[in-house]
Amino acid sequence: MTPFKLKIITPEKTFFDGETQQLIARTTAGNVGILAGHTPYAANLTASPLKVMQEDGSFRVAAVSAGMVKVRANECVVVASAIEWADEIDIERAKRSKEDAERRLKAQASQKEFERAEHKLKRALNRLTVSGGM
Repeated sequence: MTPFKLKIITPEKTFFDGETQQLIARTTAGNVGILAGHTPYAANLTASPLKVMQEDGSFRVAAVSAGMVKVRANECVVVASAIEWADEIDIERAKRSKEDAERRLKAQASQKEFERAEHKLKRALNRLTVSGGM
């Protein structure tokens, strides 16, 4: 496979800046695989695993909370609100976040608070799934 440029950024930092041969991401419309030469494309990402192929053909997996992916001219850019490599996730912290979100959902607060708790729960569950902590 032919490599292409991949850049993953968050509001705080550049998370990844290099080459890959394949990227697998989950968009609001479903999973998408990006290879070199992909047609121009843009989509929103959901809280899900993001898989980046390494040089040896294996995938390094990250937990992305939400964001977008843009592909053009043999280059892919992922903008994420938050992202962590699976092997760097603090499993105990993710479990605490999950429990806190579940408590907030049960509290039956305002719609806005419910939506925040729901988003927090999805992010925590994604982090636990990606890290193997579930």
